[in-house]
Amino acid sequence: MSEKLRDVETEEQLRACYPVMKQLRPHLETEDDFVARVTRMGQQGYRILAAWDEGEVVALAGYRLEENLVYGKFMYVDDLVAGEKTRGRGWGARLLEHLTVYAEQAACVKLVLDTGMANALAQRFYFRQGLLTGAMRFGKFLKAGAA
Repeated sequence: MSEKLRDVETEEQLRACYPVMKQLRPHLETEDDFVARVTRMGQQGYRILAAWDEGEVVALAGYRLEENLVYGKFMYVDDLVAGEKTRGRGWGARLLEHLTVYAEQAACVKLVLDTGMANALAQRFYFRQGLLTGAMRFGKFLKAGAA
């Protein structure tokens, strides 16, 4: 098989990720917007690990290494999605396994991600992968660009 996991490093690879990311983040209206956002986020340490099969991105995880007073050094997984055509084939588990090893090598004490309260399928998947609930996150939307 020609499947493999690798970090996205070029704009061409990033553009190949857009169709899969769009399934998770439908508000990303254009490929150019996606590229611009990820490029900006990259300046803050955001990376994408993509699963490739036959030259096509079939799943991906967006992540970053962070540190705070709650956890210390940790890996935050912003995005985790398998493409609709390849769900159920173990891509999410492989991505999480790879990220776990990477986080351990980077001396992180925890791997953290968020999922929606109503997303029962994702919650069951995360429990099967050994992730446990540890907090409830609160937030509110703010007026963008308010002076």
